[in-house]
Amino acid sequence: MRAEDLLSLDAAGLYCAAGGFHIDPVRPVARAVVTHGHSDHARSGHRAVLATPETIAIMATRYGEDFTVARQSAEYGETVRIGEVDVTLYPAGHVLGSAQILLEWRGLRVVVSGDYKRQADPTAAAFVPVRCHAFVTEATFALPVFRHPPVRGEIAKLLDSHALFPDRTHIVGAYALGKAQRVIALIREAGYDAPILIHGGLDRLCRLYAERGVDLGPLEAVAGRAKADLAGRIVLCPPSATQDLWARRFADPVTAFASGWMRVRARARQKGAELPLVISDHSDWDDLCDTILETGAEEVWVTHGQEDALVHWCGTQGIRAKPLNLIGYGDEEEGEGVAAGGAAG
Repeated sequence: MRAEDLLSLDAAGLYCAAGGFHIDPVRPVARAVVTHGHSDHARSGHRAVLATPETIAIMATRYGEDFTVARQSAEYGETVRIGEVDVTLYPAGHVLGSAQILLEWRGLRVVVSGDYKRQADPTAAAFVPVRCHAFVTEATFALPVFRHPPVRGEIAKLLDSHALFPDRTHIVGAYALGKAQRVIALIREAGYDAPILIHGGLDRLCRLYAERGVDLGPLEAVAGRAKADLAGRIVLCPPSATQDLWARRFADPVTAFASGWMRVRARARQKGAELPLVISDHSDWDDLCDTILETGAEEVWVTHGQEDALVHWCGTQGIRAKPLNLIGYGDEEEGEGVAAGGAAG
C-alpha cells in the first residue's frame, strides 16, 4: 500500500478520500484539516475545520469568528477519527500551533508536514519527528546553499548595532504571524528588557500570543509618537512597512529584515536591508534531509519550494520521491498580508 491509496490531488489541493477531507485546501471545501494559520494554508470559508486550538484562534483573529461553520480543535497527540482515518496532530515548530498531520489507515502511516523548522523557537512547540511510511514535506529552502546560521547570533547582530548606534531607530521587518513574535522573544532572551515598539499590523497577533502564554515583554505602539521619542528604539513592523510612507517618520533609521532569504544578497538589497538577519521559520537543507531520514519514510512527496533538488537527494538515498507541484501556495518568505495578519518567513 502506498500514499496514493490514501491521498490524491484535486482542484482544492491534497484530498483524503477515505476521510472525506482536504489538508490545507486552497479553496473552500466541506471539511479541512489545517496545519497552521498562515494565509496560504489556512483560508476562510470551509464548512468544517480541524486544527490545533492555537490555529483555530489565529484563524478567528485573522478572518473573524465566522471563518467556518463548524470548528473542532485537537491538542498535540490527540487522535480524531474522520471517516475511516485516524488523524493525529504533532508539533511542526513553524509558528504557534503549527502541526504535522499523521494519517493512519489500514496500517498505512502518512505524515503531511505543513511548514516546519528544527531550530529552537521560544514561541512554538518544538518539532517532533514522526515515523511513517510516506512523508509529505515542504521544500522552501531545499538547496544545499541554504544553511541557516544560529539564530541567536543574528539577534546579537541586531543588538550590537543598537549599541553601536544608540541614537538611530532600528526598524526590523518581520512577518506578522510567527516571525515578529519569535524575534521579539529572542530579543528578550538576549537580555533586552526595554519596551519594543510595534506597528499596528502586529498588534492583534502579538496580543494573541501573549494570551496563549508567550511572554513578549512590554510592547508599545509606534502610532502617535513624536519623532524624537522614536530615536534609539527597536521597532518591529510588517516587511512592506519598511519601504512605505510609514517608515518616513524615523530619522536616520537602521533598516533590518528577518528572513531566510537574507542569505541571498540580491534579496537583501531588494528589500533595502542595511542589516539583513538570516532568521527563518522554515527548515534549511540539512534539517530537511535529516528530517526525512528520521521519519524512516520509504516514499516522499515534495511540495512548494525547491522540489527538484530534494527529490534528487531522496533518490540518492534510495527513497522514492516525487514533486507535487501544488498550485496556490505562496512563498511565505516573500509574500505578506498586513491586513490579514501577515504571512510568515
